[in-house]
Amino acid sequence: MEKNVSVNALADAIMDTLGEYADLAAEDVKQAVKNAGDAVRDDIRSHAPKDTGDYAKSWAVKKMKETSDSLTVVVHSRNRYQLAHLLEFGHAKRSGGRVAAQPHIASAEQKGIEKLEEEIRKALEG
Repeated sequence: MEKNVSVNALADAIMDTLGEYADLAAEDVKQAVKNAGDAVRDDIRSHAPKDTGDYAKSWAVKKMKETSDSLTVVVHSRNRYQLAHLLEFGHAKRSGGRVAAQPHIASAEQKGIEKLEEEIRKALEG
């Protein structure tokens, strides 16, 4: 893209171009956040302990806040949230002893962070 600009208007032309790039980058980053949230949810669902399957199915992605240049999502258990901590870290039994931990959230979170970083890098380079 070639554009003739006078020296006096150079700063404005640069700012306009950077503004366009920022808008495009913001959309790419938002899409990467959505994809990473979905990936974390799917990973938790696939590695969650399955007794009846209700706990694994309860995981969802919720959009908390969206502005023109940012997006915040949270991955949570809709109706079995009380179990998440107990299953992830284990807990004491009423009759003594402990129930072993079944970690499934922390690894999904780490994979989601890596996926987000990779997608943002690809979007901004390409």
